[in-house]
Amino acid sequence: MPNVKNTMIDKMLAVVAPHLCSGCGKTGTLLCGHCKYDITSEPYSGCVLCERPSFKGICDFHKMPYQQVWVVDERKDTLQRLIDGFKFQNIKAAAKDLAGLIDERLPVLDASTIIVPIPTAPAHIRERGYDHALLVAQHFADLRKLPLERKLLGRKSMASQKSANKKQRIEQSASAFVLTGTINPQRHYLLIDDIITTGSTIESAAQLLHDAGAVSISVAAIARQPLD
Repeated sequence: MPNVKNTMIDKMLAVVAPHLCSGCGKTGTLLCGHCKYDITSEPYSGCVLCERPSFKGICDFHKMPYQQVWVVDERKDTLQRLIDGFKFQNIKAAAKDLAGLIDERLPVLDASTIIVPIPTAPAHIRERGYDHALLVAQHFADLRKLPLERKLLGRKSMASQKSANKKQRIEQSASAFVLTGTINPQRHYLLIDDIITTGSTIESAAQLLHDAGAVSISVAAIARQPLD
């Protein structure tokens, strides 16, 4: 259920304090056309796990339950400010711009594609007043006119990965999700996430779909951020 209070605040702020571009500071937009082009003109084109060059987003050194990963860019500069505003400053309107970046990054998708957002930890939803991954996925599904399965995956683990190290993230992700819907092996499933760090989250989610019978699985993320 949408948080009415946050929605009203976002609309009022857009009037009394117009958004500024996350890149150049232009008034009236969170991401102007020029700054959007700067992000999308050179998309991330390496393996999300080891950074080796790969047009598939995953190199041949890794066997994964998905076949393709698309990432808009590294989490840095303009893109980082846009993401952080969305996730940590309650700038809900950024969801449309972030979905637009994913739309620019991805090729034409098969008509059989089903959009599946990576479930957000309940604590983060309560903190923000909205499910950030679901919002981006909804806007992207609308742009592509594709169906969204918001409840195909459920969150089983309540643990937050924000301050976890690599080992902890992998352990948490292994039991983080549960399949709550039915898989159609004739459909293509596109998982939507905001940030890929170790890759354990998308691997765990994709493995659930694969084990349930999904044959074609891909992933789209806004940014890649190496774990410090």
